[in-house]
Amino acid sequence: MTSIVTQTFAHRAQALAHFFERAGEAPRLVAFDDQLGCPLDTALAVLEWTGAVGILRDDDRIQAARLSGETAATLVERRLDGKKVFVYLGPRMDAPPADGHEGTLLYDEPGVRGYQFVQQALGMAFFLRATQGAGSAISVLSNRAPELVHIRRWLAAILKAPEHKGSSDLLAGWFATSGGGILFQPGGSGESYRYEEANNGD
Repeated sequence: MTSIVTQTFAHRAQALAHFFERAGEAPRLVAFDDQLGCPLDTALAVLEWTGAVGILRDDDRIQAARLSGETAATLVERRLDGKKVFVYLGPRMDAPPADGHEGTLLYDEPGVRGYQFVQQALGMAFFLRATQGAGSAISVLSNRAPELVHIRRWLAAILKAPEHKGSSDLLAGWFATSGGGILFQPGGSGESYRYEEANNGD
């Protein structure tokens, strides 16, 4: 049975200190712009349809993601023929062309364009160029990026919980096999930073 624990903090420093203490060494995502955060309003729907049509795979590691009401873009780390590659997927209209030495074109469909990179730095640079970082979350300050399967599981548990109220803008989140936690931005003046953690309840 999944259990949810919620804590609130008046100050950003206290909230982040608690988040990093709870996250430990778990893979995490942190908002590129900590004033804006990363909106999660459409996150579950995006994760479901991209998984259903095979664009994203359960064992993909999310290096960066941007979600908005109209568009979504991501940079994932995946294994291909035993080698690590980095794949950018995003709206066709928003994706700039990639130089041949940077990456190779994977998809060029009416709704999505994808590029494959052999180096993480080139993939991340392309993601930031395409999205400007606005409303994005990036895997930093951890040894590895979180797997999609864990993000989907714990995000759903937290966002669908009756205890979840207020802002859905992620400031930071960690996602592991045994649990996950998200630090949410205040939704407006007078609101607190809110940390919600889900685990197996073992």
